Amino acid sequence: MCADLSPVIAATTQWLLRAYPAADGALSEVLAEVQARQAVTVAAWLRYPTPVDAALVAMAGPGGSARLDWVVGADTVLPEGDEVAWRSWVDEAVASWAACLLSSPALAEQAVAAVTAGEHAAEMPIEFRRLTFPAERDRQAATLMRHPDLTASVADLHRAQLLARLDPDPVGST
Repeated sequence: MCADLSPVIAATTQWLLRAYPAADGALSEVLAEVQARQAVTVAAWLRYPTPVDAALVAMAGPGGSARLDWVVGADTVLPEGDEVAWRSWVDEAVASWAACLLSSPALAEQAVAAVTAGEHAAEMPIEFRRLTFPAERDRQAATLMRHPDLTASVADLHRAQLLARLDPDPVGST
């Protein structure tokens, strides 16, 4: 099931890492990548909760990174060659939701709880500790990616939809 979303997860993770680079050093890059991948995986599983949803996005494609690039100001140089290919698999909503999760520990915990009860998590043991309970070294490695002010332009794109997915029946509605 996760394999159907692997191109979206890989491309969206790559986009986040390029938009919000890790602190200096190979260890920081690896720690930032693990955190980004965990956030993107949770976001993708929330956005595409069933095998049918995953198959549909695999057939239709997620839309690409053009708007995200524009939002963060990275649209001044047009991608070419291999860049075009992987960027076409970036999912804007998944990137936005992942940015929300990375910048809000409480929201990350709520999202992880939701996906661990879902179909994607049923087939494998999962652990999202670096997303939900990052060590100080994790936080230092992904300072830009976890900073709510720096990621707000991306997170705000689809925050309302994420909140609606996590709490479809808010208190006070009938």
